[in-house]
Amino acid sequence: MILAGDIGGTHARLAFYDVRDGHLSQVSYSMFPSREFSGLDEIVTKFLSSSSLRPDLACFGVAGPVRNGRIEASNLPWIIDSKHLVAETKLRHLSLINDLEANAWGIPLLAPADLVLLNPHYSDAIGNQAVISAGTGLGEAGMYWDGRQHHIFACEGGHADFAPRNELEVELFRYLYTLFGHVSYERIVSGPGLVNVYHFLRDTNRGEEPKWLAEEILHSDPAAAISKAALNGKSALCEHALDLFISVYGAEAGNLALKLLALGGIYLGGGIAPKIVSRLAGPQFMEAFLAKGRMKKLLEGIPVRVITNDKIALIGAARCAQVRG
Repeated sequence: MILAGDIGGTHARLAFYDVRDGHLSQVSYSMFPSREFSGLDEIVTKFLSSSSLRPDLACFGVAGPVRNGRIEASNLPWIIDSKHLVAETKLRHLSLINDLEANAWGIPLLAPADLVLLNPHYSDAIGNQAVISAGTGLGEAGMYWDGRQHHIFACEGGHADFAPRNELEVELFRYLYTLFGHVSYERIVSGPGLVNVYHFLRDTNRGEEPKWLAEEILHSDPAAAISKAALNGKSALCEHALDLFISVYGAEAGNLALKLLALGGIYLGGGIAPKIVSRLAGPQFMEAFLAKGRMKKLLEGIPVRVITNDKIALIGAARCAQVRG
């Protein structure tokens, strides 16, 4: 029995997986609001106490860089230490990996129905792959191809410097620089990032904020309110914000493809992409992805897919535990 976890800034998802004939089968699943708990050990203890099952292996994908079995979570006030977690939960074999690393582990187990292709014209080239996921933050990971198989590695590319491409984005950079000092891609391509983009457009008089929308943003999840109003065509300001968000998302996905020479494909994970897939399939994302000057021809041959299976990181954590034993 394997205990797998996908631990994000908003939700912590835990599940038991059974291994039957080498295949993973989910036995049970629970989701917890991350910020209502003082740490991962509290969540794991609660999950274990609700079941008579006891895992042989455990693996948790957590948002943040893993160093020597320890993570300072990127979007939570938590420090997670594998030794402390073992002591608190009595788990025998436990691994901590980055959440995007967990996403990458899960990709080979996806079915065709779990993927939406964004670029209709691409080659079947085999090679390195990459995953980029916008959610509470912006995560990235790579999959190096050695000629026989992929080797997964984590990175923190979402925190790299944002590079404006036009006058509007230069203004956006200056606006965010005043607020945050360092402006990373995560400040734009994430749930909080979409809110930052919306505030920039509103505060620089590029659209009017109706009273009903201001109330909805104030009393609910602001990123969800903005994206919903954009997708429903109820606010031109929200549509502008979402389009700018998508364009920057596409640009950074293209940057990642070039840096890793990801000829085998780019995957969009995270909680946001499946909700806005109809908009991602529009022109803004792929135009920005391909707009790399002399490298446009290379990028045209790279498949870009949206992952619609919201349990990809859980599946990946379970597979990681299974493979590493």
